[in-house]
Amino acid sequence: MISLSFPFTDEKIRALKVGDEVFISGVVFTGRDAIHKYLHEGGKLPPGVSLKDGIIYHCGPVMMQQSDGSWKCTAAGPTTSIREEPYQWQIIRDFGLRGVIGKGGMGDKTLAACKEYGCVYLHAIGGAAQVLAECVKKVRNVYLKDEFGAPEAIWELEIKDFPAVVTIDAHGNSLHKEVFEKSQAALASRV
Repeated sequence: MISLSFPFTDEKIRALKVGDEVFISGVVFTGRDAIHKYLHEGGKLPPGVSLKDGIIYHCGPVMMQQSDGSWKCTAAGPTTSIREEPYQWQIIRDFGLRGVIGKGGMGDKTLAACKEYGCVYLHAIGGAAQVLAECVKKVRNVYLKDEFGAPEAIWELEIKDFPAVVTIDAHGNSLHKEVFEKSQAALASRV
């Protein structure tokens, strides 16, 4: 396992390759459909949120507010990333992202943006939301909750040893594309 810790520099990201297993530690921000569409259409990040050299996590975490007003993350599983394909390339370009965590992979636009701007797609384990929540050591803040609702808000999470696999690297390689092409070839050979 490779330890990938904040800051997520260009050098660290470009050293990764498809198939690398990583433990991610540091600050990440969640973002799902509403946030991606909002930013794509020219919306501004709230003060205190910077995605530069950062990671966005396609996740709508389940949060419980504590008696002191703080938040505790009880489930933090990845959501299906392909829904963000129309927006992700632009967010990588415009906001200087170095990583995207999700599940299921991304398409050609995101693959091209990862190569051009030095970003990776990190596949998280689907169906392990409660286990992944244990990697969330602190919920530092929440942004745009009133505007978009809790699942679609931007949650600022401090994570430690969050497990993921690099399935799109910054060199133009995609494990998703490779598996799809091999599967298509195997199916075609049976016809």
